[in-house]
Amino acid sequence: MLILADRLITGDGVTVLEDAGVLIENGKIIDLGDASALLQRHPNVPAEYYEGCTLMPGLIEMHAHIGYWWSKPDAGNYNDFLIAYFAENYAREAFSKGVTTIRDVSSPAHLCITMNLAAEKGYIELPRILTTDVGINMTGGHSSSLAGGAMEVNGPWAVRAAIREVIKRGAHWVKLMSSHRSSNPEFTQEELNAAVDECHRVGKKVAVHAGTQPSIQMCIDAGFDTIEHGTHMTVEQARQMAEKGLAWVPTITAYTVSYEHICQLMEKPGNGNEVEGSFVQHYAYFRDAAEAYRNNFKALSETGVKIATGTDVVFNDAPVTPVATEMKYMAQYGLAPMAVIHAATLAGAQILGLDGEIGEVATGKAADLVLVKGNPLDDMAAMDSIHEVFMAGKSVYKA
Repeated sequence: MLILADRLITGDGVTVLEDAGVLIENGKIIDLGDASALLQRHPNVPAEYYEGCTLMPGLIEMHAHIGYWWSKPDAGNYNDFLIAYFAENYAREAFSKGVTTIRDVSSPAHLCITMNLAAEKGYIELPRILTTDVGINMTGGHSSSLAGGAMEVNGPWAVRAAIREVIKRGAHWVKLMSSHRSSNPEFTQEELNAAVDECHRVGKKVAVHAGTQPSIQMCIDAGFDTIEHGTHMTVEQARQMAEKGLAWVPTITAYTVSYEHICQLMEKPGNGNEVEGSFVQHYAYFRDAAEAYRNNFKALSETGVKIATGTDVVFNDAPVTPVATEMKYMAQYGLAPMAVIHAATLAGAQILGLDGEIGEVATGKAADLVLVKGNPLDDMAAMDSIHEVFMAGKSVYKA
């Protein structure tokens, strides 16, 4: 099958080809380039031309919570079965946003691991999902109130034991929580160091929720593979991350959209949901966070720290995997459009260790592809117009 479009953006941060396309066989890209040349080389292959569209790699969502049921207004109805149906619907809807790979950084225990097994058996169709299983936090720390979604531990050896447990379950990554909405760090430096050492000792990567000081510096010193949020990070800290090869998943959307959502909730007082009620209580934090991203993102990105797209939007009726929104914020706040697309594709694949398989339109890689109406290099709002999505060469969504 030949897929041809007005332009092809490969995801490497540099290459764009006009009037170009790809040849797909057995779920892989086996040829690409100028449309006319492709048609000449493969005259007997069925071809489809997507006029007015841009062809690019499938998007990568680096910070999702597929099974986040805790903010539902009828949370009491969410037993294991309903949570699974909800999570499956969430994951499938991600295709409509152009997302073909998701890193889930804590959902209810065993959920994503079991969903992957169901997909392998052909029971359901899902994006590629890498999961941390549950998150790991100190007793009473961030996420400890999420029943079934966190593991509370204290002390370096308890942290190591928890890491061994989630890896035993089948986790691809490990996730720690080390700050919340205050300047109080949660895990100690000794505990953070132990977490990184344990993960790297057994060949696993580890992410950490760190949005405030001094937690951000403590996590950089420990050497976490990805810093999630880094909301109040300094330019010097971003330079340290770049030098150490650590990556940043800023989740601008989480704080900016949540701030807007809080403003709406405050206009309708009396919301009985515990999770959303806590959002309102932290109005000032979300306001300051949204401002921090707007004011600082450009300078932080110019340090050379590797950046990838993650969204982490978890309030009730939140948009599913709004990577396009994250991309628009990045462009609005000063990142060049080609660099934004790189952050949403190949950069995420590199962080996941899957850049030999996904994240780029290149020969030999999986045909995870997105066609968008328009040209995101001219206007990133084009990412809202997903026309068709392919995963391993199979059409999984069509507008």
